[in-house]
Amino acid sequence: MNVYLAIKALHIISSVLLVGTGFGTAFYLYFANRTQSVPVIAAVSRLVVRADWWFTTPAVLFQPASGLWLAHIAGWPLNSKWIVASAALYVLAGVCWLPVVWLQIRLAKMAQTAQACGASTLPDQYWRYAKAWERLGYPAFLAMVSVYFLMVCKPT
Repeated sequence: MNVYLAIKALHIISSVLLVGTGFGTAFYLYFANRTQSVPVIAAVSRLVVRADWWFTTPAVLFQPASGLWLAHIAGWPLNSKWIVASAALYVLAGVCWLPVVWLQIRLAKMAQTAQACGASTLPDQYWRYAKAWERLGYPAFLAMVSVYFLMVCKPT
């Protein structure tokens, strides 16, 4: 296998990890929150933070580097409309994701503190943060789905 195909395979795998982990962890935390069970939310939120550090963060860093390298090697001009649009959407997703990471860490800490104190409910601040976390997730997810479309179709 040549280097281009190896990097392309890693690029595809990391994109699946990025979007899949993001969607999967969002799914579980969203529904864990609906239970309003402090132990459930504490466990799930802790694992969501861990998954972001282990899977999402490396993929977030690898994606633009591998994507730019692949485009360069394939001879695609970096000012191609689909590359520029993909980059803009990726930045939009990142602008949403960074506060989401901060919020997830705070949500996990609040849930773990509530569980350690034996509380049966979470503070109002938890639910305000959870609402913001959810609202930031929608545009980030739609942006990444659009990036997939652009990468596959490469419209001119």
